[in-house]
Amino acid sequence: MKHLNIGIVGAGIGGLSAALALQRAGFRVQVFEQAPQLGEVGAGLSLSPSAAHALNHLGLHEVLEAKAYKPEDQCVRHYQDARPLVWINRGRELIERYGERYYLIHRADLHDGLAAAVRRNDPEAIRLGVRGAHVSQDSSGARVDFADGSSATVDLLIGADGSRSAVRHTLFGALEPQYTGYIAWRGLVPMALVPPEILEPPSGVFVGPGHLVNRYPVRGGQLLNFVAFAERKDWTEEGWSIRSTVGELLAEFEGWTPWVRRFMELVSPDQLFKWGLFDREPLSSWSRGRITLLGDAAHPILPFLGHGAVLAIEDGVVLARALAASASVEEGLQRYEGARLERAAFVVLESRKAGRTFHAPDTDSYQKRTQGKAADEGIGLFSYNPVTQLV
Repeated sequence: MKHLNIGIVGAGIGGLSAALALQRAGFRVQVFEQAPQLGEVGAGLSLSPSAAHALNHLGLHEVLEAKAYKPEDQCVRHYQDARPLVWINRGRELIERYGERYYLIHRADLHDGLAAAVRRNDPEAIRLGVRGAHVSQDSSGARVDFADGSSATVDLLIGADGSRSAVRHTLFGALEPQYTGYIAWRGLVPMALVPPEILEPPSGVFVGPGHLVNRYPVRGGQLLNFVAFAERKDWTEEGWSIRSTVGELLAEFEGWTPWVRRFMELVSPDQLFKWGLFDREPLSSWSRGRITLLGDAAHPILPFLGHGAVLAIEDGVVLARALAASASVEEGLQRYEGARLERAAFVVLESRKAGRTFHAPDTDSYQKRTQGKAADEGIGLFSYNPVTQLV
């Protein structure tokens, strides 16, 4: 099996995690990325203990130590007066229970660390500027034909090309993600501009009827990342880097505590974007023949548990372990799905529940409704370990 030539469509967090895990397992990997140069848009992302275990396994512990913010406590606060509703420990208690903690990191910092590690193993592993136009397969392998007329033939092809995956479309037909009724804004603010008194603690969530705001430091504490969610009936725009205005954002959060509105007022217009949230019913299989899926291509997810990147990283590590433990591609993909389908479906469905909990109309009853617990506490979210999961 170690002689396999494995292709990955997409060089995002999931594609590069899979590439690095496969390299470390002894496989030869080619990553096909349509962008002319590597770069990750977006801002911050959450890494739960399961993702931390996976990244440690991939040799990226130093990236987490150097680049990630490590919250000890987080707080859920009321949207009107910022009073605490729930306190959550993200450090010592998680380490005691699960052997790792929570990390918050700028998406580009993690992406850069993954890409650098892949290229250290093989400087030619990542091919840029190749847009996949057509995917096909036979009993011996899979082929990707690119828009520029070139092609690549591999023994196994992995679709890591996002929620509107062309690879998934080839395997399963038109299964487009559906708009969920939520939109979101993301922004970055220089931390030096943010009044310290509104950062207690620096990582926290504010809940209100039909709305939610999450904020935390990134880039070594130099920037404050925030994501603000609202409910909206219709959404037709494509992409998640659509320009917004500070005025539009503030109007949506009229009547909210100055703890929130102040950092919204401080965001530079060129650092403020909006997008619509989409997901899709979980698939019963991700593989057909010599082609499989991972990350958002396999399981688009709402962000209310902060597990989109987590699931993609887990996928990559488990897929590499499953292939390394198998005598054939078919066996490897069966092991991969056996270890991942239930986990991914569980997190997708729990993320939907968390959105409804955060956005419930009666904010004053939040503590009673949640019994003073975090949305992710007690549901088994952090007990999954992709490094030790049976494959």
